[in-house]
Amino acid sequence: MSGMPTAPYQEFAKTVLGFEFKDIQLLVTALTHRSYVNEHKKSVTEHNERLEFLGDAVLELAVTDYLFENYTEPEGTLTSWRAALVRTESIGEAGDKLGYEPLLRMSRGERQGSDRARQQILANAFEAVIGAIYLERGYKDAEAFINRHITSKLENILEEGSWRDPKSHLQEVSQRIDGATPQYKVLEEVGPDHDKVFTLGVYVAGKQMGKGTGHSKQIAQQKAAQAALIKYQSESSSLTD
Repeated sequence: MSGMPTAPYQEFAKTVLGFEFKDIQLLVTALTHRSYVNEHKKSVTEHNERLEFLGDAVLELAVTDYLFENYTEPEGTLTSWRAALVRTESIGEAGDKLGYEPLLRMSRGERQGSDRARQQILANAFEAVIGAIYLERGYKDAEAFINRHITSKLENILEEGSWRDPKSHLQEVSQRIDGATPQYKVLEEVGPDHDKVFTLGVYVAGKQMGKGTGHSKQIAQQKAAQAALIKYQSESSSLTD
């Protein structure tokens, strides 16, 4: 890392993470994508995948600890809550809020990639930062960081019901209210094969209840189901007003 300025990383550690790193190289590595190493083979040898591997395990343990200590729900429910907390979208969003993207070292190609690729890189870096904090400060500080940025989202997740699988939840709701099972139809496919975007509609008893878009049919179905659940909720509220 000879000659590489580390001051921005130390400043980020102090102002955002709340402490200085004795070994700032840990944080630099946590924010180094594999693609950057491929472009700078002579000067850079480490990327963040090993730290990501470590951070992923620490993240899962800390979230599990928190749920076990604070809730008495059955294992299946706690597992679903944990999955909602640690999914890519959740930790990618946490990484976005931390604001470390300008410090991420990655190739020019990755910087110009799709939103989906960007979110994945942010999520992976978040787990790598957890790994770096764990090595630098120990489990308790890593756990405090996770509780501040991840488990603090649980209340909203429970309020919105977003921890439940939207397709299964919609099937329960549609059968209870309309006595019918949801049907999904592809409305549109755009883009090249390697980056295709699908738009699907979900229909209950012939009526379109929601629409969703994603880079796979499964993601589009989940988003369509979420939209349908919001519509059912809205219709239910209007009836009781």
